[in-house]
Amino acid sequence: MSKTAFRTLAVATVLSATAAVTVFAANPKVGGAAMYEDKNIVENAVNSKDHTTLVAAVKAAGLVETLQGKGPFTVFAPTNEAFAALPKGTVETLLKPENKAQLTKVLTCHVVAVSAMSTAIEKMIKDDKGTHDVKTVGGCILKAKESMGKITLTDETGGVSNVTIADVKQSNGVIHVVDKVLLPKM
Repeated sequence: MSKTAFRTLAVATVLSATAAVTVFAANPKVGGAAMYEDKNIVENAVNSKDHTTLVAAVKAAGLVETLQGKGPFTVFAPTNEAFAALPKGTVETLLKPENKAQLTKVLTCHVVAVSAMSTAIEKMIKDDKGTHDVKTVGGCILKAKESMGKITLTDETGGVSNVTIADVKQSNGVIHVVDKVLLPKM
């Protein structure tokens, strides 16, 4: 094999390996949309077809500017299905201007003022012997547990939410998609 052919083969091998690593490390799609690490939480969330209710709620609560801020934030982002599973009329009631404080409380119980990837959360759970208390910016205490490689969060009312998509990196933190709305004790 000539030196030129060998170099070409070596470069092609390195490029292939680099491409494979790049694909592996890419952010997962959420709601059919690509999530970009250089965009903030709100900029990415508005593109997810699975989070239109969450985006509407964030706007109604006046939290857009906050979640576009520097952070870092970890957001447990409930899907439209999670909001739809609430008792009939709950979302509509929360979105009314006169219920802004209550809506803000519910939403901020999904936000933590750190950027915590799932591996860090799993370590905290393990270090705390199976259950880790997660204090949110809304003052709620969530109970994080891990079972069969999945993280669950128990809210203050006893509701359990599963992380369905973990580690969606953002420029100002991370999103973990959840299948239930986390509720504060009212």
